[in-house]
Amino acid sequence: MNVWRLVVREIAHRKLNFLLGLLSVAVAVGSLVGAMTLVRGNELRTGELLAAKQADVEQAIVEKEKEVAAAGAKLNDAMRKITKGLGFNILILPQDQDLNELHVEGTASKSMPEKFVTTLAESRIVTINHLLPIVSKKLRWEEYDRTILLTGTRGEVPQAHRDPKKPLLDHVPAGTMVLGYQLHKQAGLKVGDTVTLMDREFKITETYPERGTADDSTVWVNLTEAQEMLGMQNLVNAILALECNCATQDRLAEIRKDIAAILPGTQVIERGPPALARAEARNKAQSTAAAALKHEQEAGRETLERETAGRQLVEKQTEEFAAVLVPVVMIGCGVWIGFLALMNVRQRSNEIGILRAIGLKSTQILLIFLGKAILIGLAGALLGYAAGYLVGVSWSDFATTSVKSARLFEPQLLLLAVIIAPLLSGLASWLPAMLAARQDPAIVLQGD
Repeated sequence: MNVWRLVVREIAHRKLNFLLGLLSVAVAVGSLVGAMTLVRGNELRTGELLAAKQADVEQAIVEKEKEVAAAGAKLNDAMRKITKGLGFNILILPQDQDLNELHVEGTASKSMPEKFVTTLAESRIVTINHLLPIVSKKLRWEEYDRTILLTGTRGEVPQAHRDPKKPLLDHVPAGTMVLGYQLHKQAGLKVGDTVTLMDREFKITETYPERGTADDSTVWVNLTEAQEMLGMQNLVNAILALECNCATQDRLAEIRKDIAAILPGTQVIERGPPALARAEARNKAQSTAAAALKHEQEAGRETLERETAGRQLVEKQTEEFAAVLVPVVMIGCGVWIGFLALMNVRQRSNEIGILRAIGLKSTQILLIFLGKAILIGLAGALLGYAAGYLVGVSWSDFATTSVKSARLFEPQLLLLAVIIAPLLSGLASWLPAMLAARQDPAIVLQGD
């Protein structure tokens, strides 16, 4: 008689016993698969959330960097405009010029070759620009009975390695004159008038508004004419320049170092508090922007670390729960299947005796019970995997995301369930099956 036909008849005859065993295996496998799917779902969800958070943090940092860059560009532009509005702030003077005398008298008394400005312009210096050579001297304007500051200037000398820039001070053509506010106001002079200075005639081409500085008492004429009037041909008292808007810890020291390498025998000073104030404001604004960007980066990292820690805690708790639940359920399932098998053997002792009496061997009896257990395990594995997968998917956060929950399907886990469940069911039924196979049919039938 075919053993597997007897197994099928056994299942059909003992439906409740089979269903209870099937339910037991399905619960065990479902618990395992559900827990593993839930853990897997939480891991994927954690990865997804952290990736999204990382992207948000990085995007926020990029936007902050753009804001800082834009603010820095506006700051540089504003500082450039302010710097130009304040005028020249770097003075390059002869080495032997007494600075105390310069500060008291307002003009330099020493001179240096005019060609120095050409040498400087042809160099590749980047820490200064807007180079302007001047001669300047305090003298008496006899024709109008007043003390003036005569300044001779030419056009700004372009630097060979820089694009041409709009000059801070316009060129004064020969035979013309520009007057400061106090001079043209007190003398009643206006544009177009012709005046005499040191026996030379000049036409007034421009008058400046009030500036509140020594410029209000200054007369500007062409550099060559001023040099001839003062007996300083090919000489200048100073070279005016404008510091570049560059970030450095000690910009004046850097400028001095660069100029000393190009024009030895000169000294460099910076004009007044406005230059210091604007540089400090620039550096302060830049450091503030850098600090804000660093704070944004640190805040983003801290948020990401908190999110990571929180998600890892949830994963750990889920894993700990699964680590306790799954073994308990598996052991309970094994005990329950063994109990059902034992009850089945006791209820079928007469049938086992008859089967043995008609010629079935003990091995065949053993296979009937083990075959039933294996079928219970196999069917329970498939049913339990399906139920556990659905439960794990529905309970995990991952199911609600845009990524397909199919990523939670693990063929290896299905294969494991299909192998372990029949094995577990067979092991749990082994002892009852052995008892059934060892029964003596004569004793069993004699008992009836």
